[in-house]
Amino acid sequence: MSIALKQVFNKDKTFRPKRKFEPGTQRFELHKRAQASLNSGVDLKAAVQLPSGEDQNDWVAVHVVDFFNRINLIYGTICEFCTEQTCPVMSGGPKYEYRWQDDLKYKKPTALPAPQYMNLLMDWIEVQINNEDIFPTCVGVPFPRNFLQICKKILCRLFRVFVHVYIHHFDRVIVMGAEAHVNTCYKHFYYFVTEMNLIDRKELEPLKEMTSRMCH
Repeated sequence: MSIALKQVFNKDKTFRPKRKFEPGTQRFELHKRAQASLNSGVDLKAAVQLPSGEDQNDWVAVHVVDFFNRINLIYGTICEFCTEQTCPVMSGGPKYEYRWQDDLKYKKPTALPAPQYMNLLMDWIEVQINNEDIFPTCVGVPFPRNFLQICKKILCRLFRVFVHVYIHHFDRVIVMGAEAHVNTCYKHFYYFVTEMNLIDRKELEPLKEMTSRMCH
């Protein structure tokens, strides 16, 4: 990674503190293993496969938290260019518009400016990954029965951040020299959600052409 790029991503422009794994826990070891695979330059397609003997929920939990941190950081680097004026709706080009619903304040799907949607999305995910009943950190505490369903929804919504960044703000990503970093993060995300069958194919449509070129 170039020095300039390190500066871009070390400014810690994330909106919120990163969720970390506690050293000594099995999930921390899995996190380290996943990171080591990426850092060694291995094939991303192979890196996302569930290691033999490991629990699927643990593997998914590690990746969901990691993708949240990384995608949050990517959006953080362009968020000053994503305003209510430039992006009055949360969209991915003219064909795709995303509406926010959280069963709290927004009980019906509601059209919102992209930055407002992003803030609500990151807050919504953060509440869940910091909820011990959903993402337990203590060894031996089981995941809830609907854990994978919750993760599917989180990952589906994180994918929309990629859609918006690629379609509306990729010029800024290029200017900052972050193109390779964002592309690698996207490929890693795409291979993971497809390998683990965690995203509906129709959700992937907005970036289908780019993905077919990038992810062989």
